[in-house]
Amino acid sequence: MARLLHVIGVQSRPVPGDPAATLEKLEREVQTLGASFPEAQLYLFPELWLTGDHPFRHTSPSHELAQPIPGPLTRRLGAIARRAGRWLCAGSIYERAGDKLHNTAVVFSPSGKLVARYRKLYPWMPFETCAPGDEPAPVFDIPRVGRLGLMICYDGWYPEVARGLALRGAEVILHPTLTTTPDREEELVLARARAIENQCYVVNVNAAVEIGGGRSIAVDPEGRVLFLGGSGEEYLGEVLDLDRVQTVRAHGTRGLNRVLRQFTEDSPEAVFTPYRERSPRRRTRS
Repeated sequence: MARLLHVIGVQSRPVPGDPAATLEKLEREVQTLGASFPEAQLYLFPELWLTGDHPFRHTSPSHELAQPIPGPLTRRLGAIARRAGRWLCAGSIYERAGDKLHNTAVVFSPSGKLVARYRKLYPWMPFETCAPGDEPAPVFDIPRVGRLGLMICYDGWYPEVARGLALRGAEVILHPTLTTTPDREEELVLARARAIENQCYVVNVNAAVEIGGGRSIAVDPEGRVLFLGGSGEEYLGEVLDLDRVQTVRAHGTRGLNRVLRQFTEDSPEAVFTPYRERSPRRRTRS
């Protein structure tokens, strides 16, 4: 049987400054999706959508919005996923972990279990003050469908994050995003690049104007655009054929370029020398 994954990208806007109302809106969105797209399996929301926060607020209330994981918010999200019977990537939230604050994405199974938690590795410096994560971006499996990976917004500018997911078997990369700046144009290019170089699907969902800039995008393993949103609120759906990933990786992009296979089997040692010789990173935080 074909390994098909029906994904809905929820390009929506939160209720500004009101996380409680935004959570209620997410629950309504999930109910609407269940009625409108009864065969859809996974819903993907934007980065930091649940905070209701605007990316350019001068005084960010992120510490006030931070939640422990697990905690009341993740329990509520798990219950929403369980009632819907769907996979739910609720974008990301501010996570409080000791004296640190992380931008953390969460994924729930149809049973309501928290199956993936990911602390963003590349905060958008110097504008984003969250601490970077210290663990690789995660992968998780949807039974009888395939393996998915997770990264957040600015991670997409660093090819190593997506490549790490592909090397661990990811066939689809879920990429919640919050971008309202002109560099959204470059992000659309990068989404295609990450898909082409890793021969996998990339689903990048941005918040709607004005919180985000919209233009959510999904790309297939050969870099073809499957959907591209506008600026407003939209439900963007696509059925992904995960067998196509294995076909492209085995036979090459357009039957030519076996990029991931050559990287894993035939990369010269010199490719990795700059990483091994790299001087230790120095990081200071106020």
